[in-house]
Amino acid sequence: MSKPIRALAAFAAIACAAAHAQSDTYPSKPITLVIPFAAGSGTDNVGRIVGQKLAERLKQPVVVENKPGANGQIAADFVAKAKPDGYTLFMTTNTTHSANPSLYKSLRYDPIKDFTAIARTGELPFALAVNNELPVKSVKELVDYAKKNPGKLSYGTPNSTSLVATETLKNQAKIDIVGVPYKSSPQALTDLIGNQIQIYVVDFGSGMQMMKANRVRTIAVTPARGSKILAGVAPIAKDLPGFDLTSWNGIFGPAGLPQEIVERLSTEVNAVLAEPEVQEKLAGAGFEVWPSKNPAEFNKYVAEQLALWTRLIKAAGIQPE
Repeated sequence: MSKPIRALAAFAAIACAAAHAQSDTYPSKPITLVIPFAAGSGTDNVGRIVGQKLAERLKQPVVVENKPGANGQIAADFVAKAKPDGYTLFMTTNTTHSANPSLYKSLRYDPIKDFTAIARTGELPFALAVNNELPVKSVKELVDYAKKNPGKLSYGTPNSTSLVATETLKNQAKIDIVGVPYKSSPQALTDLIGNQIQIYVVDFGSGMQMMKANRVRTIAVTPARGSKILAGVAPIAKDLPGFDLTSWNGIFGPAGLPQEIVERLSTEVNAVLAEPEVQEKLAGAGFEVWPSKNPAEFNKYVAEQLALWTRLIKAAGIQPE
């Protein structure tokens, strides 16, 4: 064996041993779980519930760090540039990894190349809610009212799901309603209650409490199959056939995360999601648990969702910023 080849083999052996040593001692310090949305958002609620239980299993603190702004781009860019050692994780959604590539002309991160898919946690369904003063109780009534009052209704868009869902509704129903961008879901919900906006496609996580308290009127849900959590609420597809949209949620690390750490985290996250107590808490937060079997399955799902949302955004006629 030549000297260069022996040196290369020795380097590979050292690197492999280092990786195993790292995974054997991982984690040895607190882990930061970055959330791309504000405190009180659906993803934030899920992150805190999962993070607390994950900390118990890993025997290290899991510190939730909110980095809202730019439709999740600030947080995504931060995690993409973090050291791939398992101590900076990213709980995010279709906003950063499925929608943003079509909503913006350029991104500072690549949703596939710059991240390591670890585990899908589930879905955060959305509902079409309106201000209580608006005299509508169904999608059909909303569409009829909007057609009689063109340009007089406004809707909030604090995230990609709200944006794409409402723009798809607007496009399919051929109604003239005005979009208002928000930095966070709680802010949009507050303005819906206060009638600063009249329409908001809200995630169950941040909106469930107000929907159940009838502070807003819930007239439909976005998944075509309906929702177990709001079983009595019809899907938008009842009045607009073909409408089907929901938000997925999962955990990533930076690209290059050692496989041993990826497998460890995936196993522990799935164990957390299997706990009845966690499932009950997540359901109370409006979240439907739907874990991936393994990191490879989640990675494949992320690629498929990127293609799906690209089609949805193009069909809705949304132009990239």
